[in-house]
Amino acid sequence: MQNGQNELKISTPGRVCLFGEHQDYLNLPIIASAISLRVSVAGHKRSDANVIVHLPDINEEESFSLSEPIVYGKERDYFKSAVNVMQRHGFKFSTGLECVVKGEIPINAGTSSSSALVVTWINFLARMSDKSTALSAKEIAEYAYETEVLEFSEPGGMMDQYSTAIGSIIFLASYPEIQVRKLDAKLSQFVLGNSGEPKDTKFILARVKGEIQKVVQDLRKSHPEFSLQTISEAEIDSFSASLTEEQLDLLHGTIRNRDITMQALKVLDDTALDHKLIGKLLNDHQVVLRDILKISTPKIDRMIQAALNAGAYGAKINGSGGGGCMFAYAPKDPQKVKEAIEKEGGEAYLVTVDEGTRSSKMEID
Repeated sequence: MQNGQNELKISTPGRVCLFGEHQDYLNLPIIASAISLRVSVAGHKRSDANVIVHLPDINEEESFSLSEPIVYGKERDYFKSAVNVMQRHGFKFSTGLECVVKGEIPINAGTSSSSALVVTWINFLARMSDKSTALSAKEIAEYAYETEVLEFSEPGGMMDQYSTAIGSIIFLASYPEIQVRKLDAKLSQFVLGNSGEPKDTKFILARVKGEIQKVVQDLRKSHPEFSLQTISEAEIDSFSASLTEEQLDLLHGTIRNRDITMQALKVLDDTALDHKLIGKLLNDHQVVLRDILKISTPKIDRMIQAALNAGAYGAKINGSGGGGCMFAYAPKDPQKVKEAIEKEGGEAYLVTVDEGTRSSKMEID
């Protein structure tokens, strides 16, 4: 890194999905919260056309040149794809960039470390471009979604990008059009627990998404009016002749999660926030994720039970599942909950609701 010049620093939070896990890509609503574990990019312009990204947390470095076409060299080549996306949207870069990436967010653990990084990088690129633009959080989220999901034909929705860019607690509805708003609920302490179990996000998203999409496609052949947005759970069994028992269970679980999310929205919008009811709804959500979507694991189940036994109001797996993280809502004695999760072999963090992507300028020593 060069010295003696102004450096731009961007940081972005990770996130937990409070309600609506595996819902956003079905155009169903979600509620997510940014958390106080962040990733940062700090850097400056170079005098040549090279982009050099130092990644000390993983002992790696990436580099490429802006003077030639950018070709992807691996899956999810986000540093390059972001530049391509930004250039397609009219951003120009007359010089290269050099930066250092540092992070506190558990990697590949369901807390949106990759989306937080992409959001950070998009924010950094926009401000370091020739027209030095401060994008809105919504614009950053949309560019990040294009960079991360559309550019590589990934199966995910937009929750991660909006949540990490906007920050705080958000409600995101994507039907009939995208609507996102911040919620003013004053949630207390969370405890995030990383199981350390690796997970295959792409595979799990594709499996769960593919299964429910097949149910919808099959039903619409004989019932063109069928909609996940409007059907009630009481109506589901009327389709039993068209679906297998497993498909019926999956449909029940999907609609139950939708209804839990909408119930949670009412609780979070209430001026007299019922913290214990929020915990109960988290537990109800976990039952569906564990027993119907089958995305939990025995270790995460033990971590969740330990957290509840230690006084947490509620707990659930976080992210696509199959490993990664869980979290507990623990307004009382969060340290005790943290220790209980650690006794089950998890790496635990005390976290709170945090703000979205932000920038600051600093002088390099």
